[in-house]
Amino acid sequence: MSSDRLSTLLEEYAELEKRLADPAIHADQTEARRVGRRFAELTPIWKTSTELGQLREDLEAARELAAEDAAFAAEATDLESRIPEIEERLAELLAPRDPNDGKDVILEIKAGEGGEESALFAADLFRMYMRYAERRGWATEVLDSQESDLGGLKDVSVAVKTKGVPDGGYGVWSRLKWEGGVHRVQRVPATESQGRVHTSAAGVLVVPEAEETEVQIEEKDLRIDVFRSSGPGGQSVNTTDSAVRITHMPTGIVVSCQNERSQLQNKDRAMRMLRARLAQLAEEQAAAAASDARRSQVRTVDRSERIRTYNFPQNRISDHRIGYTAYNLDLSLQGDLDGVLDALTEADRKARLEGENQLTRQ
Repeated sequence: MSSDRLSTLLEEYAELEKRLADPAIHADQTEARRVGRRFAELTPIWKTSTELGQLREDLEAARELAAEDAAFAAEATDLESRIPEIEERLAELLAPRDPNDGKDVILEIKAGEGGEESALFAADLFRMYMRYAERRGWATEVLDSQESDLGGLKDVSVAVKTKGVPDGGYGVWSRLKWEGGVHRVQRVPATESQGRVHTSAAGVLVVPEAEETEVQIEEKDLRIDVFRSSGPGGQSVNTTDSAVRITHMPTGIVVSCQNERSQLQNKDRAMRMLRARLAQLAEEQAAAAASDARRSQVRTVDRSERIRTYNFPQNRISDHRIGYTAYNLDLSLQGDLDGVLDALTEADRKARLEGENQLTRQ
């Protein structure tokens, strides 16, 4: 446990506490939110450090008193036995953590191989994540979606946010960052008349939502196209050019939004998606420059690059990155994802404590 690192973080905690007590900071909601999240991240470290300091003081006092009164010897022994547990907890809190853990996310689901069945599976994944968000008390906002002919989803983007400051600085990203990759399904499709089990896949992309101040986007780098919506959306569908497609020419990233009737609203949502993508790209490029060990999320919908399999005949869910298997697929699809997400988080925790890179999300 690094005493220098602990001292630095405790000094930062004290400074943030002063800033949050200053009413002036709340004039800038973006900055107030950033400071509040960082303060929440450091609060468990401050609490545990304070608890450890108090315990050590009590132990020293008990030892001094034990020299005069043997009754205090048992208390000293008890206090001494509790210290290693607190030290271990503090060391765990001081281990390097993902700097994006406190952030909200934009989650995208795309149908892949398997035609209409893949679109139906994408819709199942969407409902699964929405139910999980509801269980966690998160807010969700569908930014864009395209339905298939049978009611599935070809493509959907949704913002998932915590309500207020996330507890301990652990926001939506800390839980859903593991979901990026290819999800494979094995089941009898609704379109299958012979009762045969088919395999199809859908791709999931999860990126931390970026604040406007985090990503600088030059207007000259954007190509903005408007077009008519092509799906459910009310009277504006196919009557006004309200849908927006934005191409970031330096990177080739393309985002689009057509859910709102207002072109301005669609542009605003598309820009949020673009900022998140660019922030993630910048982070991946920086990580790649420092180490080849950290890889980005899978962005193709190739079944050979799967991270998880949902087997309906066996009611089985398997995560291939950590060898996790459970036979509660029906509950998982109802939003009960904590089993697999806890297992992934624990694997990452062990890796961090051993000084390794974070568990790869691929």
